[in-house]
Amino acid sequence: MNMIVEGYFKLLKVLIALFLAIMVVLVFGNVVLRYGFNSGITVSEEISRWLFVWLTFLGAIVAVRQHSHLGVDSLVKILPKVGKRACLIASQVLMLYATWLLLQGSWEQTLINWEVSAPASGLSTGWFYGVGVVFGISTGLILLVELYRVLTGKLADDELIMVKESEEQEELDALQHELAKGERRSADPATAVLRNR
Repeated sequence: MNMIVEGYFKLLKVLIALFLAIMVVLVFGNVVLRYGFNSGITVSEEISRWLFVWLTFLGAIVAVRQHSHLGVDSLVKILPKVGKRACLIASQVLMLYATWLLLQGSWEQTLINWEVSAPASGLSTGWFYGVGVVFGISTGLILLVELYRVLTGKLADDELIMVKESEEQEELDALQHELAKGERRSADPATAVLRNR
């Protein structure tokens, strides 16, 4: 099961890179054709816009799994373990509700617009709204698994805070964690004996 999940997220990352590459080619190619040859790619703007929306939502799925979204953790940090768990459960439930609303709205919009053709490409505009369905299902499953882990006590204490106020603070915390591990290893008598040999 873990291999399937890892494969899915690897696929998402490949799609993100592919969509970005297609966007660059379409937009750059269109600029060159317009200024150099007084022509252009008709579907360039429409497809680029759709790919940008898909890229954003797929990237958000990956970010939810990696806990890469920024948030305010200054209050939660000072709470005891019970308070941290309560805040995490409340935030997970609220995020599940918001994800459900997004999924429901995206599904309805996809069905409504499935027969509507886009003006430039002629593709169904349901594809534009379909990314919300992909996002809602993927993120909902991630949040449900994390909520299960919180409720069953399978999260470590340092995992109870899933957001950081800044990327720099996250990097600093990771460095401090590594330094603390290094100090513990050097304080271990067996390690000290091996190092002195």
